[in-house]
Amino acid sequence: MNAVQGFDFDYIQTSPWPIARRPIVIAEIGINHNGSIEIAKQLIDMAANAGCDYVKFQKRTVEVVYTREQLDSPRESPWGGTQREQKEGLEFDEEAYNEINDYCKNKGIGWFASAWDIESLKFLRKYDLPYNKVASAMLTHLPFIEEIAGEGKPTFVSTGMSTYEQIDKAVEVFTRCRCPIVLMHSVSEYPAPVESLNLLTINSLRERYGLPVGYSGHETVMANVVNFATLLGAVALERHITLDRKMYGTDQSASLEQPGLNKMVAYVNFLPLILGDGVKRVTEEEEKVAKKLRYWE
Repeated sequence: MNAVQGFDFDYIQTSPWPIARRPIVIAEIGINHNGSIEIAKQLIDMAANAGCDYVKFQKRTVEVVYTREQLDSPRESPWGGTQREQKEGLEFDEEAYNEINDYCKNKGIGWFASAWDIESLKFLRKYDLPYNKVASAMLTHLPFIEEIAGEGKPTFVSTGMSTYEQIDKAVEVFTRCRCPIVLMHSVSEYPAPVESLNLLTINSLRERYGLPVGYSGHETVMANVVNFATLLGAVALERHITLDRKMYGTDQSASLEQPGLNKMVAYVNFLPLILGDGVKRVTEEEEKVAKKLRYWE
């Protein structure tokens, strides 16, 4: 399958040992704002202060994504005793997204969101966002894939919970629509144990599809994982962020707090610097040392 270009980078890394470049860093707020615009702003501040490139949210039409039976079932939460009250409590309306849009512009950080249904995808179009995102759960929803690929907007596609055969079908749609994509290796466990991460899948996906590949992580350990993902050529890194991992929510425990996010971005910035471009050369300082030590020349 042929790759379709169109992202911020104009390269595809195909070597088993690709040259590390500075990946796009996405801070996944998701629903960790717990329905509070003030918490959302604090998380945006957190991402901007750490040096992330984008923050990302999640958008759902509750009545479309969940059945009535699911919504009517019991679930204790800060918003009430049913699944409906919990799901609706985590959703932002248009007024909130307008505020998020303005706040991100003022902070100088981009934002986008993963839609979980076609109605939500259409809602997000009004903000002229730089990217779309297909969540792992949505990869096999082919009518949704057709709709999102039809926009032609650069799209991150997470591959958690998916077989190669399922990924093949989604990639075929994006290729046919000439919609540029980055596949995101991901393990959909919250949190994901290190023995499940299987980072070499970054190479496998790149070799199979000839597409750029990133990494969306849900592990609790941080430093070594992002180092290795960058070394393997991940062109984008996505991690959930939170003000406090003890807060209410299923994603909180697999998220980074401010110190961890700061460290992650520092590693991401540092690795390409020390790895260089792989071209053997003699530095000016080495030439001076050679004149001292190579007495026979």
